[in-house]
Formats: sequence, structure tokens, C-alpha cells
Amino acid sequence: MLAACAGIVGIFLVVQLGALALVEPFQEQGHQVVEDTSDPTISIIYIGAILAMTVLVLAAIRFGGQFIIRALIIFAGAYIGLYVFQVIIPTYVTVDALGYNVDIIAWLGAVTIAGALYLYPEWYVIDATGIVMGIGAAGLFGVNFGILPALVLLTALAVYDAISVYGTEHMLTLASGVMEMRVPVVLVVPVTLSYSFLDDSKPETVETEESVPEGDDAELVGDNENGDQTANTETDAIPENPDAAILNELGPEGVADLDTGELRLDDETRSELDEEVREALEEKRDALFIGLGDAVIPTVLVASAAFFIETGPTVSLLGVQATLPAVTAMVGTLIGLVVLLWMVLKGRAHAGLPLLNGGAIAGYLLGALVSGLTLVEMLGLSSFV
Repeated sequence: MLAACAGIVGIFLVVQLGALALVEPFQEQGHQVVEDTSDPTISIIYIGAILAMTVLVLAAIRFGGQFIIRALIIFAGAYIGLYVFQVIIPTYVTVDALGYNVDIIAWLGAVTIAGALYLYPEWYVIDATGIVMGIGAAGLFGVNFGILPALVLLTALAVYDAISVYGTEHMLTLASGVMEMRVPVVLVVPVTLSYSFLDDSKPETVETEESVPEGDDAELVGDNENGDQTANTETDAIPENPDAAILNELGPEGVADLDTGELRLDDETRSELDEEVREALEEKRDALFIGLGDAVIPTVLVASAAFFIETGPTVSLLGVQATLPAVTAMVGTLIGLVVLLWMVLKGRAHAGLPLLNGGAIAGYLLGALVSGLTLVEMLGLSSFV
């Protein structure tokens, strides 16, 4: 399990370092298309697009249009991959097509992404293409979103993620439906070497409440020898009262109310039982899942800080130069990720962006303060005052 968590941290690092490396080339190739990069309304427009896309995906899941969404995501993956390959792959073979100089190798890379996702979306294909998409998306947003729009974007999406997971819970439905499409919207890190995403008909998500039960509603569920879902108690029947499902396991510590038939547990016994539930679920889990957006959104601030902050010290990360606020935003994101993984492994599903974005923003502000930026400069308000 710890190796899988380390794998997720590694994926975040690759996305962040890749985005830092690409911001300058993206700007040089003319991918900075926003005229006023300090205008916070671009964040509002993007958030509106997210809400519209969410509604579209939920409608597709409900009415059987998943194949359309899957096709769109595969196309988006190939399209973003093309931008990345045009930067990182040297131009060896080009042809003139309709007045454009076409990089053949970069186009072959983009076509390979589309073909692999469509034909064989195993977990390593999902992760590899997700990393390419994450690097490209974060880098493109980084050169187009100034500091203020980036801060607005991260703050608003953190609030939205919390509401959609803990409040309306529609994000759980969205995550479950998207995972069944086998596309790199969700990254997959296996816990066991034998795990196959293609064979996992009902994968459990980091942000799925039912996948990690807790407290009074905890029910251990597993597969019997026929592949059917059964309760891990002495009988297959699950009593209406969830406490009664574990009556035979408690021995003398559990006290039953003979009038109501309810099982009364003292705090110590319930705590021990909850821990046993979590341990059993951890043994049962074959892979960890986390949304690609959880890696991309905080990295937008990292890339923006690297591109738009021009004063203060710089740091070299594996040959990639970055400003101090960008580096501390990375550190803050990774601290938030470690806390998130720790909370999830304790047996409770959580929204990712409040911790990840919060860590990125806190880290950025600390780095900006140490770099000597004024409050106006660190908030990206210079063009308004």
C-alpha cells in the first residue's frame, strides 16, 4: 500500500516538473492565447465550462451516451499529447500539408495515445497518457493564467470539490461512471502486481463513499468462490441494523438490548471494530485511484508562479529552473497529497482539491513572502492598482 502511495506522489512530481519544463516552450510556440492573463474572469469562464461538462457527463452516464464522452476524452488526450510531443521530441521528419509544417513523429505520438486508449486501456496506458495530458494541460494553463486567475481558480474549485463530494455527492457518481469508460480522467496505481484494470469490473475510487465504509454503516464485503458478493459474517444475510451483522464476532464485549434487538457497543469495542474494518478493506483493495484533475489543478499555480514571477531566487529541479514560489507551491501540494492519502487509508473517502489546492496556495504565499514580494505582487493585483 505504501508503494502505491509513493507511486501517486511520483506521478504528481512528474506532472509538476513536466509542466515547469514546458511553460517557456509553450509561450515561445504561441500557445499563450489569453490577451490579459491577469483578468480573473478567465477563471470564472473555465469554472463555468467545468460545470457544463459535468452536467453533460452525468447526462451521458444516465442516458447511455458514455461512448461519446469516451471518444471526446480520447481525442482531447491525443490533442494535448500533440502539443507536448511537439516540444519534447526533436523535429526530424516534417512534411508540408496545406501550408503547415507537420511534425510526423509528434503526430504519430498523438495517434499512438488515441489508439492505445481505445484498444487497450490497461492501468499503465491510462497512467502514461494521463501524465502526458497532465503535463500539457497544466503547462498550457500556466502560461495563460496569471497569478490572480490561478488563485481564483484553485480556491473556487477547492470549494466546488468539497461540495460535490460531501454535499451533493454527484462527484461520486461522476467518478464511478468515468472509471467505467477506461479513460485517463482517473489515474490508477495498483497495490498488487497481478492487478488488471481491464479485469476490474467495479473499481473502487478514492472519492467513493461506498468503497470505504466507516462507523455504524461499515459492512465487510468480499467475493465468494462463485464470484458473488457476500457479507463476511457467519451468514450471508445482512440484518437491517448494521451493528447486528457483527454480533457473533464480539463475544462478551457487545451487549444486546433484548427489547429492541439492537446491539450496544462501548466506545473501546467500536473503535477496535472500526480498525478491523479498515484493515480488512486495505487488504481487499487492489489499487488506488485519484483524479487527474487533482494533479493538474494545483500544478496550474505552480506553472503560473514559475512563468509570471520574475523576481526573487530561483531553484534548479533536475535541470528545470523554477522560482522559489513555484517550488514552495510544489512542496505545499505534495504535503497536502500526503495528508490526503493518510486520511484515505484510515478508511474515509475525501475530496482531494481542498487539501491539494490549499497546500499549493499556502506554499506559494510562503515562497512569495520569502522572495520579498509585496502583498499586491504575490496576489497578482499589480495591474489593478
